[in-house]
Amino acid sequence: MKRYFYISLVSLGSCFSLVACGDRPPAIATQSAHVKTQSIAKESELLRITLTPDAEERLGIAHGPVTIRNTTASRMFQAEVVVPPLATGGLPISTTNDLSLLASNQVRADGEMAKAQAELTVAKKAADRAAALVQHEAGSVRAHDEAMSALAVARANLEVAQRQRSLLGPSVSSMVQHHSRWVRVPVFAANLSALDLRAPASLRGLGAGDRAYEVRRVNGPPSANQVAGTVDLYYSLEEHLETFKLGQRVAVDIPIKGATKQAAVPASAIVRDIHGGEWVYVRTQPHTYERRRVEVAKTEDGSALLARAAMADADVVHAGAAELFGTEFGTK
Repeated sequence: MKRYFYISLVSLGSCFSLVACGDRPPAIATQSAHVKTQSIAKESELLRITLTPDAEERLGIAHGPVTIRNTTASRMFQAEVVVPPLATGGLPISTTNDLSLLASNQVRADGEMAKAQAELTVAKKAADRAAALVQHEAGSVRAHDEAMSALAVARANLEVAQRQRSLLGPSVSSMVQHHSRWVRVPVFAANLSALDLRAPASLRGLGAGDRAYEVRRVNGPPSANQVAGTVDLYYSLEEHLETFKLGQRVAVDIPIKGATKQAAVPASAIVRDIHGGEWVYVRTQPHTYERRRVEVAKTEDGSALLARAAMADADVVHAGAAELFGTEFGTK
C-alpha cells in the first residue's frame, strides 16, 4: 500500500520545492538548512516539524499555554420560527403545517361560524314570536318551549363554531404581517432535566458566522411529538422580528445546569483540513512542533473552547499555525 507525504517548505530567503514520496521506508526524515520534518504517527500522516530559530522568526511563530475556563456548557437544538397562538388553548402556527389545508380549514370554519350565526338569528326571532303568541293566549306553551330550546341549541352551536375557528389561528394571509414571533424548540424529554430553562438561550441562523441573539423562554401551550419523543419549548423573538422570518430554521443553544471547565486557545490557533478536521500545533520541545487533533465546542470573545482535547499542559501555537500547516502539507 502506497503512502504519500506532501511537504512544502516555506521560503525563508530561498524557495523550497514540493516533495512527494512514494513507497515510504520504515522512517522518513526530511531536512534542510532551516526545517526538518519527521514522521511520528499515522493519523493523516502526522509530522514533527523542527525549525531553526531564524525560521521561527521569519514565520512569526508565537505560542502560549492553554487556559482553563469555567464556562456554562450548552446544548444545540434545531428550531423553527412560528406564529404564537392568539387564542387561549391554541397552538402556534408553523410552516410545517400544510398551509393550503390550514387555509381550507379556516375558510370552512368561517362558513360554519356564519351559518351558526344565521341559525341563531332565526331561532331568536322564532322564540320571540312564540313568546308573543303565548302572551296573547294565541299559541301553545309547548311551541314556546320548543322555540326556546332551539334558541339555546343555536347559541351553543355558535359558541362551538367560534371556538373551533379560534383554534385555527390567524388567517394564512395575515401571518406574515403578524407582529409577534416565537421559536419552537423540540427537545427530547430525557434531556429536559439537564437543561437550565430559566437562563436565556442563544439563537442564531444556520449559516456559518451568523450572529447570535439572546432569547428568553415563554410559557407556551403544552405540545409534544409522541412519535419522536420530544416536547416543545418556546422562546420569544419580540426584539428580532426583522431578522428571522416565519418558518425559518434556526439553531438554539440552551444552557446546561452547572458550570464546567473547558480548555481554551486563541481562535487563531485552530487550523482545518480539507475534511473539516480541526487541529492545533503544540510546541513539544524548543523549536519543535507537532499537530494535535481537537474539537471546537464554540468560539467566543476571540477564543476557541475545546470540547474534546487533552490539552491541559500544552504549549499551543497561536500565531503562525497556518504557516506550519503549509510547511507540513505544502502550498501551491
